[in-house]
Amino acid sequence: MDLKLQNRTVLITGGSRGIGLACARGFLAEGARVAIVGRSAESIDAARAALGQPGLCGVAADLSQPGVAAGVVAQVEAALGPIDVLVNCAGAAQRTPAAELAEAHWHAAMQAKFFPYVHAMAAVLPGMCARGAGVIVNVVGQGGKLASPTHLPGGSANAALMLASAGLAQAHAGQGVRVLVVNPGLTRTDRLEAGMAAEARAAGEPIEAVQARRLAGLPMGRAAEPEEVADVVVFAASGRASYLSGAVIALDGAASALVV
Repeated sequence: MDLKLQNRTVLITGGSRGIGLACARGFLAEGARVAIVGRSAESIDAARAALGQPGLCGVAADLSQPGVAAGVVAQVEAALGPIDVLVNCAGAAQRTPAAELAEAHWHAAMQAKFFPYVHAMAAVLPGMCARGAGVIVNVVGQGGKLASPTHLPGGSANAALMLASAGLAQAHAGQGVRVLVVNPGLTRTDRLEAGMAAEARAAGEPIEAVQARRLAGLPMGRAAEPEEVADVVVFAASGRASYLSGAVIALDGAASALVV
């Protein structure tokens, strides 16, 4: 199936690791021109090595800061041309047991997850609207729909991103821009380990016990692989999904038996 991504310019925030790195690999396989953003130059270099793409466009930047995303977009477009697709995977809020929460945790969660996505979207939307075409895929997470005592600030940031995504999709549909959300469940990344460590601390039990319980509770008996999430993101961003916008796609292996 031709996904119509050949020579499309794709910007992936958080593209140097985990799901973002898997997305970069998926878009490159479809012939897209890919740029990745990470917080450190070292992570960008490591991603280039992992992808076997020394010439891959990479930018080290902290997108949580106002104005930074606009500079990143200008740099990427100067190198690769106008951005056709934005995939947001940057940032993750620290998981903290409810008993340990302080004001700072709530602020940090928005800075880590909500604002990097919003800043990146604000930077690409004017160009996409002017050209009459563009796709934004926000990789958010099921924590925005299912409250967890160890993920309340991060889950709140996720919920806010889902609302922002749905609203922007409706606002810009007439200008040819699609915006949607992919919500992974448990996925085998280093962030999963950090989350389970927080749960173990809250429950006062070994992390191995938490891991065994969480995986045993999944209908498929396993967590998702980053590549499985990336496959959905790549398709959603492609020309084959041209009427898909404003959607929130659950990708959790049937873990959430919800009809929405």
